[in-house]
Amino acid sequence: MVVEVASDRCATPLSMQRRFAQVDVFSAVPFLGNPVAVVLDGEGLTTEEMQSITRWTNLSEATFLLPPTTSAADYRVRIFTQSRELPFAGHPTLGSCRAWLDAGGTPAGTDIVQECGVGLVPIRRDGELLAFAAPPTTRSGPVSEEDLAYVCDVLRLDRSVVVDAAWTDNGPGWVSLLLSSAEAVLDVTPRVALDRETDIGLVGFHPPGGDVAVEVRGLFTDDQHVLREDPVTGSLNAAVAQWLIAGGRAEAPWVAAQGAVLGRAGQVHVSMDADDQVWVGGATTVVVSGTIEA
Repeated sequence: MVVEVASDRCATPLSMQRRFAQVDVFSAVPFLGNPVAVVLDGEGLTTEEMQSITRWTNLSEATFLLPPTTSAADYRVRIFTQSRELPFAGHPTLGSCRAWLDAGGTPAGTDIVQECGVGLVPIRRDGELLAFAAPPTTRSGPVSEEDLAYVCDVLRLDRSVVVDAAWTDNGPGWVSLLLSSAEAVLDVTPRVALDRETDIGLVGFHPPGGDVAVEVRGLFTDDQHVLREDPVTGSLNAAVAQWLIAGGRAEAPWVAAQGAVLGRAGQVHVSMDADDQVWVGGATTVVVSGTIEA
């Protein structure tokens, strides 16, 4: 925003106070989920300014809420990682919705409707949980042997522990591997420095009868092609759920665990309604609330 200031020479750009929240997503216990920064008054910020603020937060993602461009949506959101803008991401979707509701947002209908790069995403309230409707994947299907060999090399994995692999791209370009067990997922120690952008999902089943059915890990490269781990990943869980259900490997509902390697205790609730729509939800808590100068 530029404010005209009396001067003999030129106008001076000034910042303004914007409402800001930091939300912990996918854990009922604060600080054990995945945080996202939310700027509730994003109007007037340029793409470059949004990217700069995101880098400053030093979180995996930050979001910026804007007026919707259609009457079918309650608000619009732009989602940024440290290096780029995403058309969709799961934990930023739920965190943005929680921040919007806590700031007094009132949905026009029963569900909250978010507008973002992939279109309109319904979000519903299920008791204390928020859940989003998993958007369709933009890329699916088998992974070539060449790509699978590369991913196994990155993960230092023997090919024999990979039960199945598929593209599960719904914004972030995930390639997902189903391993022989949850324990095999937790045992992976990947390489760190890579030569290209890579988003990898790891999935393994826990023994039946426990509190959680699936163990998930999400690995992604930053702008320096350094491989990092996401604490809890809504987009990955959504795409993995669609893949596992379509392949007959799992039946909803289930609870997935994610973040144990990082000392987190994320829980992702996966369900499917009568129309075969997959929903992905979890607990959300605003842990920081205030303003930023931007």
